[in-house]
Order: sequence, then C-alpha cells, then structure tokens
Amino acid sequence: MAQGRIIKVAGSLIVAEGMASVRMYDMVRVSRHRLIGEVIELRGDQASIQVYEETSGLGPGEPVESTGAPLSLELGPGLIESIFDGIQRPLQLIRQKAGDRITRGIEVPALDHDKQWDFEPRVKAGDRVSAGDVLGVVQESPVVEHRVLVPNGLSGTIKEIHQGHARITDTVAVLGKDDGSEHTLTMMQRWPVRQGRPYQQKLFPQAPMVTGQRVIDTLFPIASGGVAAIPGPFGSGKTVVQHQLAKWADADIIVYVGCGERGNEMTDVLKEFPELHDPRTGETLMKRTVLIANTSDMPVAAREASIYTGITIAEYYRDMGYRVAIMADSTSRWAEALREMSGRLEEMPGEEGYPAYLSSRIAEFYERAGLVTCLGQEERTGSISAIGAVSPPGGDISEPVSQATLRIVKVFWGLSAQLAYKRHFPAIDWLLSYSLYVDNLAGWFTDHVSPEWNELRARTMRTLQEESELEEIVRLVGTDALSWKDRLTMEVARSIREDYLHQNAFDDIDTYTSLNKQFLMLRLILEYGEKGQMALESGCNLSDVINLPVRERIGRAKYIPEDSLDYFKEIETELASQATALINRGGI
Repeated sequence: MAQGRIIKVAGSLIVAEGMASVRMYDMVRVSRHRLIGEVIELRGDQASIQVYEETSGLGPGEPVESTGAPLSLELGPGLIESIFDGIQRPLQLIRQKAGDRITRGIEVPALDHDKQWDFEPRVKAGDRVSAGDVLGVVQESPVVEHRVLVPNGLSGTIKEIHQGHARITDTVAVLGKDDGSEHTLTMMQRWPVRQGRPYQQKLFPQAPMVTGQRVIDTLFPIASGGVAAIPGPFGSGKTVVQHQLAKWADADIIVYVGCGERGNEMTDVLKEFPELHDPRTGETLMKRTVLIANTSDMPVAAREASIYTGITIAEYYRDMGYRVAIMADSTSRWAEALREMSGRLEEMPGEEGYPAYLSSRIAEFYERAGLVTCLGQEERTGSISAIGAVSPPGGDISEPVSQATLRIVKVFWGLSAQLAYKRHFPAIDWLLSYSLYVDNLAGWFTDHVSPEWNELRARTMRTLQEESELEEIVRLVGTDALSWKDRLTMEVARSIREDYLHQNAFDDIDTYTSLNKQFLMLRLILEYGEKGQMALESGCNLSDVINLPVRERIGRAKYIPEDSLDYFKEIETELASQATALINRGGI
C-alpha cells in the first residue's frame, strides 16, 4: 500500500507526494484523522485527492495511506429502509454513535454486520451456477424479497449451501470453480460506484412507468426504464413532483438521492416516507425505499459521489429483476460540485466555468438507467427509471447543465414559474414539455387502457395548443373578437387545465389517479366539448352551453374515489340528456 504525505491543502482538495503506485479513483485515508478521500488526478508521484470530509486543520507533512481499492459500496440485505450519506455511511447508526454531526474520520460499516437474516436457498449442492444466478433469498422487508446473487465473474458448481440464520459476512455457499479451486460466497458483495454493473442485453422500453400524475401519464409519459429531467426555477415545485413520483410510481424499489438539497427538504422526506401508506403493499413507503441524504452543508466532494452511490444501489436491485426508480434532486448541485473540484484542480474551464467533461459525466449517469435482461441462467428483466431535477439559475434552461441533460433524456417536464404563481400544480408547462416515448407506448395504452386513449391525448394537446393561439388574439383585440366556437374551445381548454391537469398532492383522493380514471375523466371533458359544439351548431346560446348544470359534476369528477368509478357512467348519461334537451330547445 502506498504511503505518501500531504504537500498542499486547498479546501476539500489535497495534493500528496510519494503516491506513484496508486491508481485513479483509489480510496485513501488522509492524516491521523483517517479522513476518506479519492484520487482524482495523477502527475508523476503526486496525487490530487478529493476528501469527502471537513479538511480544516490539515497541513503539509501529514500521512496519506492508499487502500488499494476504488470507492465501493457494500451491497446486501439491510439497504432497504436505510439512510446513507453520499459515500454510503449509515446516518442513523452514526447519530447513535456520535450525535447529530458526523465526526471526522468515523469508521462505521455501511450495513449491519451483526444482524441475523433468515437465508432460504434456491440452489442445492451439485447445481451448476453462473454470475447473476439466485443462490437464495432473504425477506429484507415485509415487501422486498432480497435475492442473493452469484457475484459477477464467478461460475462453477455448488459444493455447500447454507440454510437458516446467518450474518451478511457469513459463508452461505461454497462454489467449486472450473480450475479446481473453491470460492466462499457471502450475502454481501462490494462494487465500485463509478463502474456500471453488467447485464446480458439492453432492451427497448415498451411499458410506461405509471405515476398517477395526470399531466405526466396522459400527456408526457415516461417508460419503465426511461430517463426524464425536471428543470424549473426556484419555487416551481421540482421537489414536490419528485416526492409524488417516489410515492406513487409503480416501481418495486425507490432510491431517493438528495444531492446538495436543503436540510429541511430532506427532513420532510425522512418524516413523510415512514408514515406514508403505500397502496401497492399496505405497508409504509420506507419498506421499499433507500434514501441517500447529502445536504448542502455536507462536504461538496461527497455530493459529487452521491449520484454514483444511488445509481449503483439501483443497479443492484435491478439485477434481482426489480423495477427501480431513482430520483436525483438535484443534478445541478451535483454539477456545481464538479465545477468546484475542477476549479481546485486548475483545469481549463468550459462554458460558465463548468468542466469540459460535464456532458459526458451527465451522460454516464443517465446511461446507467434502462430496461435490461439480467445476468443468470433464469431469464428475468429489471429496469431503472432515472428522473433528475435540474435547477437552472433564474429558470434559464439555456445554461450548460440543462442543455447537457436535454441531449440525453427522452422526457422533459418543464416547470413554469408562471403556473406555480397561479397555484397550478404540478406546474408542468404543457406547451414546453415533451416525451419521446409517446409513440412507443401507444400500443401499450391501446391494449391496457382503451383503444380511444391515444386519440383523446391527441385531441387534448390540440385543444391546449389552440387555446394558446386564441389567447394571443384575446390579448390583442379582446374576447368579443372570437367566434362562439372558439370561445367554447377556450372553455374546454380551461376545464382540461383546472379540472384535469391541476392535481392536489395533499388530497387523499386527488393525489393519485389510476389510468382508468384518467381515461374516464378526460373522455368526459372532451365529450362535453363535442356536445357543446353540436349545440352551438344547432342554434343554442353560448352561455347556455357553458352553464350546463352537469359541468359542476364534471369539474368535481377528480374527487370520485377509485372504487366508485361507476359514477362516471352516471355523469355521462346526465351530460347526454342535458345536451340533447339543449339542442332540442335550440333547434326550435
């Protein structure tokens, strides 16, 4: 192991000499405090090291010791319900041991090495196994079955297999390799965070990740295994949208990364998730969640690592065959950490001071998402859906982080400060946003929801676009310049906006809407528009069409519970009878 000494300290960056034998991204222990650091640049026998802890008090001459291994995570039972910092230190355990603040140099294993888990084998002695095969399972939480896999690069014949209680460091299987040697397997494996975990094949996403948020599922859906960005100015609701997705998306596992977030926002997550009832499982949301909290007052270098920590944990559960959703809030603060470290390294700055490799680093993160065929002899698929919040200064999405992100992602949920000021949430701007998965998912929606779904969506987008064009005319010459047909179009668009796209995250019923209910709500609004146009053509007065008594029931349809969707048939019948009566009066 290399043993060097500090020759320069610049904030969280230190330079050490005598490090000729270390490699890029090796982990090191710095000074007598044994602070955690990572090698990020090599020049001769000098190594530049980013330190993941507070460096105050360090000076030249102090020792630096290489561990000979890259920054790696402990992966095994115990990840679910845990709260880690950016380099997988368990915050709950550290709090019990050292108080509210992380003590410098504290060494605590990421997972509990003493806890006993009930290991149930899925193979027997004599079975042939290869990388990715399931050795056995552990009930990690009431809703997550943890599948213990054969580590990457290993194959052979099972010589011994354990059954019953064991710790994650105990031997649960002995593998006889083809060269005659034996390899002991435990429930825990380590994996370097900057290296993607292998898989057999990447597949094209064919099904949506249903979120229960109407503006997303209907207009701008994300595929299961897709990537999305949520850019928006301060106060436009990025974090609330991500919280809603974490709560309601139909993913098996949630990995939530608070990267440089305000402490009070992470506190909300830590308080809400253990109390939130999960309708899919009947348990609390934490029973299938991993939280990574790297708040804005924590060392900036650890913020840079937190994104990789999150995606590595997501890949680990993907390899078990689970659908994983990772929320990164926010990638802008992660990019700021890159910029700060790049500046300390005195690298040539790119646009707005960000390093020239900003785009490739963002791409590295998002490209690790996707739908894949997992390793192993038993065919199974797993997916990672990555959703990153972007916080462009002043809401200007022409800045480098937003632009680099938009080149990678296929879904863009652009948040509007104007909508947020109007108290319209989610404040996703339907004229600015897009989803490139719409055409690929059209067949799925036709088969699983309704053959009419894609036509309704197209008509909705067309109506909202027409409203935008008509608003220009209204601003110039006033409403009276519009025909009754156009004024009804604006009224239908208003209903779409206020009764459909606006969703109350704090209402027990409105916070989540199933696809069937979304379809029924949207069909009801558009049917009103159709029948209204027919009434106008038959000679009816516009005010009579707008003031149909059934409109109040249409506006309140969002509050119909999921188990009472038969009420929609009743409202449709009422709409048809009132429209018919109006047309008959108008035609006289």
